[in-house]
Amino acid sequence: MASRIRALLPLLIPAAAGLLMAAYAATPTRLQRIVDEGHLVVVTRDSPSTYYTGAEGPSGFEYDLARLFTDHLGVELQIMAPASLSAILPMVADGRADLAAAGLAVTQERSKRVRFGPAYDQISQQLVYRKGTPTPASLSDLDGEVIDVVSGSSHAERLKWLASGHPDINWYENEDADSKQLLHRVWKREISYTVVNSNDISLNQRVYPELRVAFDVTEPQPLAWAFAKGEDDSLVAAAEDFFELIRDNGQLRQLHERYYGHVQDFDYVETRRFISHIYGRLPEYKPYFVEAARRNDLDWRLLAAMGYQESHWNPAAVSPTGVRGIMMLTNTTASELGIEDRIDPNNSIDGGARYFSLIKRRIAQDIAEPDRSWFALAAYNMGLGHLEDARALTAQRGGDPLKWVDVKESLPLLTRKEWFEQTRHGHARGNEALQYVENIRSYYDTLVWRTDPARAAPQLTAITSSPLTGTATAAPVL
Repeated sequence: MASRIRALLPLLIPAAAGLLMAAYAATPTRLQRIVDEGHLVVVTRDSPSTYYTGAEGPSGFEYDLARLFTDHLGVELQIMAPASLSAILPMVADGRADLAAAGLAVTQERSKRVRFGPAYDQISQQLVYRKGTPTPASLSDLDGEVIDVVSGSSHAERLKWLASGHPDINWYENEDADSKQLLHRVWKREISYTVVNSNDISLNQRVYPELRVAFDVTEPQPLAWAFAKGEDDSLVAAAEDFFELIRDNGQLRQLHERYYGHVQDFDYVETRRFISHIYGRLPEYKPYFVEAARRNDLDWRLLAAMGYQESHWNPAAVSPTGVRGIMMLTNTTASELGIEDRIDPNNSIDGGARYFSLIKRRIAQDIAEPDRSWFALAAYNMGLGHLEDARALTAQRGGDPLKWVDVKESLPLLTRKEWFEQTRHGHARGNEALQYVENIRSYYDTLVWRTDPARAAPQLTAITSSPLTGTATAAPVL
C-alpha cells in the first residue's frame, strides 16, 4: 500500500499545487471586488475642507477628489461620515470602508495602523486663538492654558510628542467636537486655544474673521488617503495611477484652485465689514436678488456677491466714471436694457442680472461650471473681447483656455505691452478683473455659509458680533 502511495506522489503533488494556484487565482483582488460590486466605500469627515452636504447636495475637496476616482474606476461612490474622527482609521483597518479620504496628515502613529497612498497636498498644524486673547509666540507663552483638540487627531498626537520637551503643555482631547466646532468655540471665547490644519483655518476665517493664527505647531505635513494594510495592494496601485493622471492632466490643480484659489489673502477689516452688511443692508435687497436670479437662472447669492463688490449694497453709489446704483450699471448698458432709473435698487439688480446672464450665455459652451461663472464675471468687469484675449494668451503659453486656474494667470499680462500688443483688443486692466472675480468668489462663499442652514455654524445659527464691543450674538440664518 505504502509503495503504491509513493508511486502516486509525483502525480498528486503537482495536481495539489495546481488546485491551490487555481483557488488563489480565483480569489479576486480588492480592486476587482470593488469593480464587480460596482461601488467604492469612502469614509470621510464633515468639514468645509473635506465633505459637506449643502442645498445643492454633497460637495467638498475630498468629496470631489473621491468622485473623480470613482469615475476613473467606473464605479459608484458611497460616502460614510462618522461623527467622530477617531472612528475613521478603524473603519479602514477592519474593512468597513475601502479607503479614507478625510484630509488626513501622514504621521508615524497613523502609519502603524494604515497604509497611506501618494501625497496630494500639504498643510501645517497651527495654534489658533481669538482676536483679543493674549497672543502666544510659542508654546512656552501659554502659561498653563489648555489647548482643546479633536480626540484621535494628528493634533493630539503632535502635542503628546511636544510634551516631552514642554512638560507644562496642557491639552484636552475632545471626543464630541470636530475642528469646525472647536473653532466656533474659540470664536465664542468658550475655549482659548485650539490646533487645526492650516487649510481649515483659511476657510473658516471667512466665517469667523476674529480668529487668528499664533504660530505653526509643525513643519508642513503631507495629506494622503488611507488604506488597509495587507498584501493586496491593488487599490493602492490604482490610486497611485489615478493621482499621477490628475497631476499630469491638471485636474488636481484645478480642484485645489476651486476650493482654495481665492482664500489666500485674508482681510480682517473687509471681512468684518461684509458680515456686518449681510445683516444690516442685505435683508432689504435680498428679495430683489432672489427674484432677479430666479428669472435669469442664477444663484442669488452670486448675484448678491456681485452687488456687494460693485457698491457694498449702496443704491446711491456713484463712481468717478459715472456708473451708478447697486450693480453699478453704465448709462449705455442701462439704456440697452431699457432701464431709466439706475438708482432704483430693483431696476439696478434686475439689469445687472440680465446683463450678467447675457454675458454668461456668450461664454464658450465647452467651459463647464463653476469656471463658466468665473469667466463671465471677468467679462462682466473688463469685456468679453479682453477675456478672449486672455484665453488666447493662455493657449499660447501652453495652458488650458477652458480652465479658470490657467486663464487667471494670463489676465495680468494684459497690462504689459509685450503681451497686449499680441492681442486683438489691446491693453486691459487684467489685474483688476482678476481681483474682481476673486473678491466675488470670497463674498459668495461667505454668503453660502451664512445662508445655508446645512453649512451654518453649530445650532443652525449664523453668529455675528458687534464690531465695537466684540460681544457675540446669534443671528438667524438668512
